[in-house]
Amino acid sequence: MGQVVHTLPEGKAVDCVTSLGNEIFLVRDKERDQVEVYDVNTYRLQRCLTVPNARFFADMTSCEHYHCLYIAEDHVDCVHRLEVDGTATHWPVNDVPRGLSVNAAYNLLVTCFEVRKIKEFSSHGDLLRQLTLPDDIINPKHTIQSRSGQFIVCHGDFDDPLHGVCMISADGRHIVHSHGGQRGSDIGQYDMPSHLAVDDNKCVYVVDVFNRRVTLLSPTLSYTREVVSSDKLKWEPDTLYLDVQRRRLYVTDNKWDDVEWTLGRVVVFSV
Repeated sequence: MGQVVHTLPEGKAVDCVTSLGNEIFLVRDKERDQVEVYDVNTYRLQRCLTVPNARFFADMTSCEHYHCLYIAEDHVDCVHRLEVDGTATHWPVNDVPRGLSVNAAYNLLVTCFEVRKIKEFSSHGDLLRQLTLPDDIINPKHTIQSRSGQFIVCHGDFDDPLHGVCMISADGRHIVHSHGGQRGSDIGQYDMPSHLAVDDNKCVYVVDVFNRRVTLLSPTLSYTREVVSSDKLKWEPDTLYLDVQRRRLYVTDNKWDDVEWTLGRVVVFSV
């Protein structure tokens, strides 16, 4: 079980969190200064960055290779590339983006839930390829590509009958392994799995929003254990980021008021 080591301040809802170098980056639902930057050791606020003309964000990820952040904005269907000095550019996705991740080729994977597609972009927004997911995967939320080329995808929204995590073949056509099924709260079930992380052992961390927990799966997506339980959270978890080197798991913890996230914070766990 992960142990709480720190909690970043409460405030506006936290859309997403990541780290880059020696800093933690989190995004809040604000008109300016949306990106708060904290020291990774002291957890002290260092500065704030503004994403110009942007407000509603779906996800964020970081790239050590290009030393930048990518932030998905779902109201205008674009991705922002943000340098650590605050310089920002953006490009269109041409579908509603949800989850972001960087693969072994340092390209950006964008999960587009409405059209059930994974789009792969270069670091500057060139569309390299797109894959349509198998029919059983409805409302995919987040995708991570393994070094072997397979895709791990979490899927399922409020009223969907199936909620789970799948491993998809490198061509995007076949489900290799899966975990989950009918929406529920038992072990082996999910109630809106929304975000993923993978560690050096290829084990998979899954945010289970309305069951208020984070689950750990084996490399073949078998249930291992609960990493974060509901008693360690104040509200509902929505996204997460795993700092593999420091063994720190950052989990967004937000208050859901029927139609939107209103308050939020980030809880830091040792794992």
